[in-house]
Amino acid sequence: MDYTFRKAEESDFDYLLQLRRLTMDNYLLQNGLDISDKEHTFRIKYNFHDAKIILVDGVEAGLFKASYTAHSAQWYIYQIQIHPDYQGLGIGRKLIVNLCEQALKDNSSVGLSVLKSNPAKRLYDRLGFTVIDSNSSEFEMVFNA
Repeated sequence: MDYTFRKAEESDFDYLLQLRRLTMDNYLLQNGLDISDKEHTFRIKYNFHDAKIILVDGVEAGLFKASYTAHSAQWYIYQIQIHPDYQGLGIGRKLIVNLCEQALKDNSSVGLSVLKSNPAKRLYDRLGFTVIDSNSSEFEMVFNA
């Protein structure tokens, strides 16, 4: 599945809130975490300057938010949210593989956190991420070049 990106804008907020609710509420509730508009808004706005809307044939299909930190030589994936209509098509996998390939070229790592209830952890395991820390609700994972 081919996709393109465009920079997220403030006008995307309603879409991003709906997307976050569709893709995250169930997992957040399973972990006893906050699903209020206030918490969702905080997460949407966090590192918003790195947020990219994923487009498939010009249609909004999700969100990808990752940042590079030079002092730690690490890419960090803050959010990957694929709209349910586009899940299972390999978009998320392709995004992660592309970023990991870039990290290998740059001799950097890729970090992320995943809710313990989120089945995406199995994908991260298959792609070579390892758990480096955890708390009651999340695993912190890293892919090293």
